[in-house]
Amino acid sequence: MKRIKLFFTTMLLGGVTVILPVAILAAIFGWLFNFVTSLIQPLTNIIVGQAEVREIIADIAVIFIIVVVCFGVGVLVRTRFGKFMYALIEDRLLKVAPGYNLIKETIFQILGGKKSPFSQVALVQIFGNETLVTAFVTDEHADGSSSVFVPTGPNPTSGNIYHLKSEYVHKVDVSVEDAMRSIISCGAGSSRLVAKYKQ
Repeated sequence: MKRIKLFFTTMLLGGVTVILPVAILAAIFGWLFNFVTSLIQPLTNIIVGQAEVREIIADIAVIFIIVVVCFGVGVLVRTRFGKFMYALIEDRLLKVAPGYNLIKETIFQILGGKKSPFSQVALVQIFGNETLVTAFVTDEHADGSSSVFVPTGPNPTSGNIYHLKSEYVHKVDVSVEDAMRSIISCGAGSSRLVAKYKQ
């Protein structure tokens, strides 16, 4: 009886681990599509009214127009005149708007324009002694010091920020995923981090 129960439990969990990520991804894409189409709805209505086409075709046409406009703006800001105009508009108008800099930095990181603040794993000495804690290097400064984020286990979304001299920050060649797994499991599986540090 226990074997049958274990078999069905294992099969059920196996199915959930396959289906759940796909379902979540589909839900995210569905939400994103609905969000984009709601933003472009005024333009879609114009195309539907003028050309008398189905709404989904109008949505695709509007998205295509937006992509072309973005491409055109990208080409323009590569020119000397475009760079000048963009810098002028950004300095005089955009930077004054609350939250503009935060949004710009976030988009740059998402699109790969800037190095991700969680791309480098490190073991750091936050107390200046032999105690090592798992951290992510979030910024590096001109004097050689670094800002690091030390997450708390098992919830890596909370933690503390420290600003440390370079001698207290030991970068290790370990993937962010491996470091996150060790944090979520409260230190289990940290042997790879320690081994890389000792090398």
